[in-house]
Amino acid sequence: MSLAVVASRALDGLAAPEVRVEVHLANGLPSFTLVGLADTEVKEARERVRAALAESGFAFPHNKRITVNLAPADLPKESGRFDLPIALGILAAQGLVDIRRLKGLEFAGELSLAGELRPVRGALALALAAREATPRPTLVLPAASAAEAARVEGLDIRAARHLVEVVQALQPVGGGQASGLGLPMAQAEADAGAVALTDLRDVKGQSAAKRALEIAAAGAHSVLLVGPPGTGKSMLAQRLAGLLPPMSDDEALATAALHSVSVRGFEPAQWRIRPVRHPHHSASAVALVGGGSPPRPGEISLAHGGVLFLDELPEFPRAALEALREPLETGQITISRAARQAQYPARFQLVAAMNPCPCGWLGAFAATGKNCRCSPDAVARYQGKLSGPLLDRIDMQVEVPAITAAALMGAADGEASAAVAERVAHARQRQLQRQATPNSEIAAGELDAVCRLEPAAAQFLQAVAGRLGWSGRSLHRVMKLARTIADLAGAGEVSVAAVAEAVQYRRALPEA
Repeated sequence: MSLAVVASRALDGLAAPEVRVEVHLANGLPSFTLVGLADTEVKEARERVRAALAESGFAFPHNKRITVNLAPADLPKESGRFDLPIALGILAAQGLVDIRRLKGLEFAGELSLAGELRPVRGALALALAAREATPRPTLVLPAASAAEAARVEGLDIRAARHLVEVVQALQPVGGGQASGLGLPMAQAEADAGAVALTDLRDVKGQSAAKRALEIAAAGAHSVLLVGPPGTGKSMLAQRLAGLLPPMSDDEALATAALHSVSVRGFEPAQWRIRPVRHPHHSASAVALVGGGSPPRPGEISLAHGGVLFLDELPEFPRAALEALREPLETGQITISRAARQAQYPARFQLVAAMNPCPCGWLGAFAATGKNCRCSPDAVARYQGKLSGPLLDRIDMQVEVPAITAAALMGAADGEASAAVAERVAHARQRQLQRQATPNSEIAAGELDAVCRLEPAAAQFLQAVAGRLGWSGRSLHRVMKLARTIADLAGAGEVSVAAVAEAVQYRRALPEA
């Protein structure tokens, strides 16, 4: 048989569409042609496959015209994941592999020149896509990639280390009758276990900021910490992850799949651990939201299900900060290029920190004895680096004041993260039972029903919003904050006290 078809999958953002690898052998001038919008890495498969077949003891049709078509032709193909299906297609087209044995199987894997199988990027994304297919195929992957993909339940995944193993598994046995695939079932690597996180107890004083951090964790709210240098803003932000509830199975798979398609790949030690991304303030807009060719996820997508910490917020490029507007609102990012478009989830919890002015000491004289050296214009320009629409999308603006050395040395140990995390978990459970999402994600149409205000609380909030000239978005975010405060207290309706506390977290930055 001179034509063979082998099933595989490509990567298109976080999706993994099916690809048919069609191999045709014909008489004519010897050649090896790859068609189907193949990238340079895919075209280099010709030499890898040729050497791998020869080193594995299989015949290569040197005297044939070999044409490999990767269908659909309009889907870009990249990386070496098609090496294994191309090699199997060449063997099947020569009759060295029974074409019927390829039915119901999907292959992906890069070949070394000696025929060894190397891992491929995006194995989790491949497995998630294969699980949604009808009928569900059996995935054959390199051993390292198979262990990663095995975290997806309900799918038959087989592991192989060499091309010879795959070919032998496809050979019929017992008088020509086919048997089950003779490759071991893939086993997911054992979880790394509990990871030691920094404890909130380490932060001395700053009880108001700790309270705000607990509220932010309970309702998945974004928060901006404002204060002079050395007051504990970074310490507080780094401890937020230890207050968040454990990840569900769906959250863990979605987060792991995003890391799987990234440049660094998925690290098994990070399974079920909420990601904490801390990009430097020199990061560009592309580094934050993603991009490139093909489009890759950026920091906001790699923080999906976890925390994105932006220290020295005004020092980030203006374009990078403004690019955060839509993801903060929608929880996803669409990267559009001339020829391609990729969509990635970006439901992260933003924690940002900044000084109140360029020198950092605005309003800190009483505690530190240091005078602010900035003019009112300099303060206005510095704070003006954060646009109104961006600040409007940040739920909480929390002051982290300077404290005296005597107060710092005499401060007792605070509450441990474990105790705070227990209260956060109970509050988050109430939210999931009530509306199936954290309070920060309540839809506008459900807000009035979910955030039921006491009559006095409604009157108070209306008066405050009118006096401060809040936008509709600000009003809604305060209602969600108040709902979270009520959940932490175990209250059914939102009281005046809850609304008053929520209002305090929307105050403006200090002025010179």
